[in-house]
Amino acid sequence: MFRKSTISCLLLFSLLKLSAQEKYELNSGWQCSNTAAVKVTGAQLSDPGYSLSGWTPATVPGTVLTTLLDNKQVPDPMYGMNNEKIADIYHIGRDHYTYWFVKDFAEKAPAGDAQVWLNFRGVNDGCDIYLNGHRVNSSTHYGAYLRQSYNITALLAKSGKNRLAVIVYPPQFPGNPNGGQGGDGTIAKNNGPQYTAGWDWIQPMRDRNTGIWDKVTIEKTGAIRIKDPHIITRVPGTRLPQGPQAPATVQVGADLENATAKSITGTLQYTLAGNNITRKVTLPPHTTTTVQLPDLLLRQPSLWWPAGYGPQQLYDLHLQFVNNGKTDDQEDISFGVREIQTYWNAHTRSREIAVNGQKVFIKGGNWITSDAMFRFSKERYDAEVRFHRDMNLNLIRIWGGSLTERPEFYEACDRYGLLVFQDFWISGDCNGRWVDPMKKEDQWTRRNYPDNHSLFLESVADQVKLLRNHASLAFWCGGNEITPPADLFAAMKDSIIPKLDGTRYFFDYSNSDSMSYNALGGNGDGPYGIQPLSTFWSYRTFPFNSEVGSVGTGDYESLERFLPAENLVPPDPETGKTDKVWDYHKYIAYNKAVDPYGKTKDLREWANKAQLVNYDQYRGLMEGFSSHMWDWYTGVIIWKTQNPWTALRGQMYDYYLDPNACLYGTRKGAAPLHVMYNPEEGMVMAVNNTFQYARDLMLELKTYDMQGRDSLLTQVFVEVGPTTVQPFMNMKPVLDQLKAQKGLFFSLRLLNARQEVVDENLYWLPDAKGNYSGLAEMKPAAITATAIRAGADSIRVTISNPAGAPVAFFNRVSLVDAPQKKRILPVFYSDNYISVLPGQQQTITISGGATATSKDALVEIYGHNVKRQYIAIH
Repeated sequence: MFRKSTISCLLLFSLLKLSAQEKYELNSGWQCSNTAAVKVTGAQLSDPGYSLSGWTPATVPGTVLTTLLDNKQVPDPMYGMNNEKIADIYHIGRDHYTYWFVKDFAEKAPAGDAQVWLNFRGVNDGCDIYLNGHRVNSSTHYGAYLRQSYNITALLAKSGKNRLAVIVYPPQFPGNPNGGQGGDGTIAKNNGPQYTAGWDWIQPMRDRNTGIWDKVTIEKTGAIRIKDPHIITRVPGTRLPQGPQAPATVQVGADLENATAKSITGTLQYTLAGNNITRKVTLPPHTTTTVQLPDLLLRQPSLWWPAGYGPQQLYDLHLQFVNNGKTDDQEDISFGVREIQTYWNAHTRSREIAVNGQKVFIKGGNWITSDAMFRFSKERYDAEVRFHRDMNLNLIRIWGGSLTERPEFYEACDRYGLLVFQDFWISGDCNGRWVDPMKKEDQWTRRNYPDNHSLFLESVADQVKLLRNHASLAFWCGGNEITPPADLFAAMKDSIIPKLDGTRYFFDYSNSDSMSYNALGGNGDGPYGIQPLSTFWSYRTFPFNSEVGSVGTGDYESLERFLPAENLVPPDPETGKTDKVWDYHKYIAYNKAVDPYGKTKDLREWANKAQLVNYDQYRGLMEGFSSHMWDWYTGVIIWKTQNPWTALRGQMYDYYLDPNACLYGTRKGAAPLHVMYNPEEGMVMAVNNTFQYARDLMLELKTYDMQGRDSLLTQVFVEVGPTTVQPFMNMKPVLDQLKAQKGLFFSLRLLNARQEVVDENLYWLPDAKGNYSGLAEMKPAAITATAIRAGADSIRVTISNPAGAPVAFFNRVSLVDAPQKKRILPVFYSDNYISVLPGQQQTITISGGATATSKDALVEIYGHNVKRQYIAIH
């Protein structure tokens, strides 16, 4: 990763005398107790001498439910119907989930002007804080999204032995989990996540995610503290990822807090690319002052680009406040030099996005949150965002019924090049867009949720400051499918975001006319669920569709992780019905789509056929929307690409980070330079989602029958302009004739001048009746496979199919442990669910941290007509 300023920064730091500032997490050694068992006050409880005998080890960061689960006091709510065995807060009362959390830590009171701060990055929903017998917050804190910071210098024990005690209150309005979207809607009266009362893709979280759910840190500074630094980059003109770059402008500012009773004069400074940028300031006592440093004209900048368009170059900026030769405080900020522009496309009547002056067709996925119980980690964030990059997507939308995602999520998006469309915490379901008999209160009442408007605005301002330096953060959005109440909306759009950010477009709401004008009456976002493939090519939806898609059932290995053995049965072959456990996990029916592959006898066979549907659906979705790029559409965002719970819908990988065929169908259909076939009209075309002209390419079209006999239809040289769709020829008449009896494989390849494959695509076309009758009659393919370690965290798998054999169709490759043959998760596959044509081979690279640590592993391969086998790694 690019770190241009590191050496020059280190040289500067060595010349300065650093004070003993540092920051560390309080992330272990917590204990907790339900308030019913605590008979003393917070002041007494926070006395280090008070005995905590019999208290329960607590998970912090984490929710109350996480702590109960970790101590085996409740069953795993992700498995089977276990969630029904856990008491719901609405029925049992808020006291049941009201807990004290206590942490002993060592920190001596500092000398001189040094200061110590206690920071909470997220508590849901309210809390009172005590330290060493003293109350820390003067009034109860509320708001899941509002950070807290307290100067505890004067409260630290002289001995250095301190006790922190925090009582956490659940949301005041937990809502009735009556099966509605957000239950009865009253969950939205709080300033917190709405999905915790249940949605059509998740069951209710029984504690509504009560807890100290995000990081708690101790921070040590000198007299002056740097708060909320702000970096803006200006990249004028139209740029390309390669070649010399015209200068860009870097603007840096920060809030400086003087915690002492005297004025202090010092210097705010940083070094970047050999430039020393400084400003001397005098800070009055007990004040916070916003300081803007002189602009830096950065020559030959290394730019940040979205995934698929260029590299994600990042700079490290070390910001310091120097006071009399010592550093009072310092902040390290990673940022990318880029500028995001938006325009109104008068042809599509939708918002068009550009990065560094180049228009970008948006291929996105909707995201809820990483884990329904707020169990977050940098490693999980990295894996999930990497999956999105591997799908050839370039944007993630954070849905408004959840949260503003954590900095660690944004750091991963910065690394992998995923633009982020960040909703604020409003949804049409709870906040009154529709008449809804499941809701407790009428639309006009719900239209004014949440109850505390000032807290909402304070939280918005705080989260903007927290996230605004990330290169990946591209857009703010008022809410999911509805704006916030009028007073909140006006303050956000006209005041808070322009003042605290000023660089990002603000969408009124996720499918508003400011994003995508719906001139087609009833046709809007969606469709949801399984569709005929022709729908994605010929049914015109919103020109910048914020939600389309939905299925995502995993294969058998995925299902057995959370479905009890007695429920591992396929849907009824006649009615398509499933049992209550499948329904509880929000299953969407597949059967009309699976049936053309033939009736199934067991769940493993059914789930494998469902993967064929998954792949075809999402390849078709991305291809269909891409085929109308800049004509019908300027972007599309899949609903949805991940699920924070063990649901049977809307996910490209399961809760356990095991990918299914949706991921690889999306990857194929969203490839930057891609050849594809319109099954409705029969047109072969290519889409180029890069800034480079694709010249001197050979288009090769072949068919393969079920025995593997091939027929070359054509070879022709073609070219495709940048960010363009190029139609070539209509193949429908010949393909309809060839596939009529048993169906057909249709192979499309683009080769460069060296005869290397640039892109390839293989369709399995049904017979004249719409069934895949030929697939059921395919003879086994006797593949050979090898697996070798290609690097410390890389395994290269090569699958060969002999000439004269049938197509080795739809092969799943997995890394498994040798003793039990269980998948090792997470790992990443350069491709999967691949088919190998006769006389050819395919190579897949398996990578990721788990590959390096998995010493006793095998590669598992199986396919539609390929016997399951295990390959040793050499």
